[in-house]
Amino acid sequence: MWFWLSIITLICWSGSDLFSKIGCRDPKDKYSHLKMVMAVGLVMGIHAAYEVFVGGTEISLEIILTYLPVSLLYIGSMAMGYLGLRYIELSISSPICNSSGALVAVMTLFMVGFSEYSPLALGAVALVCIGAIGLGVVDYLEDDELRLERQKESNYIYSKSIIALALPVCYCILDAIGTFADNRVLETLNEDSANVAYELTFLIMGILCFIYVVLIKKDKLIPKMEAPKYIGAICETAGQFAYIYAIADTAHLAMSAPIISSYCAASVLWSRIFLKEKLSAKHYLMIVFVVIGIAIMGLLDM
Repeated sequence: MWFWLSIITLICWSGSDLFSKIGCRDPKDKYSHLKMVMAVGLVMGIHAAYEVFVGGTEISLEIILTYLPVSLLYIGSMAMGYLGLRYIELSISSPICNSSGALVAVMTLFMVGFSEYSPLALGAVALVCIGAIGLGVVDYLEDDELRLERQKESNYIYSKSIIALALPVCYCILDAIGTFADNRVLETLNEDSANVAYELTFLIMGILCFIYVVLIKKDKLIPKMEAPKYIGAICETAGQFAYIYAIADTAHLAMSAPIISSYCAASVLWSRIFLKEKLSAKHYLMIVFVVIGIAIMGLLDM
């Protein structure tokens, strides 16, 4: 089951990447990342209410506070990621951000020992890690003239800068710490309760962002501009629901983490199709590594 939950997470979060990019890429909207937090907070809050009042999920202040450090790590990383989308292409940002899963996989393997996994399983993990990280490397080393041509087609011009790369890296670090902490905390909490605690915390952060952006800064919310953010929020929430169960299987964390992190491969494809960001042969080679690795993991789980 962990494999299919990981795949669902991959699909939903790559969709969230696409629509979040569309909703946050306008350089004139300096609060776009906070508006994205508002959108995700609202959708997650609605889902949390459904889980509590219809699904009967147990929730309490104690559970929320127990899961709070993990929630803040995830929310902080996502806010960094949304801000970064204003300065950098999705095909670069997503691979950098999602190297965190590969980082978690390597850390887990060193902690539990390589003997716990077969050579084929280790090879699959390596392929996904190489593919996820390699996508970011290929994009960063891409020829400037080719990059410019690609950006001309997409009608968005981005220049290389420290902040453009620093924001996705911050996401990567915070998300990796969050994933590792998440796996430990879920040993003491019910997965449903932990997910609701996370969603309610995100709702609170969304409300705080609304107060700051709309009530204090008097910034307007234009439905046409906000719609992609809410579609992305729905994808994010669906992905989070599957994710919480995928990584709860501690025996397969070293395999589920890199599968989930490889959703950047799908994000790069969506960016080519819908955002007109061109891909090179090297990009496709990295994507092939990821797909082969995932296929092997799925075969081993059957």
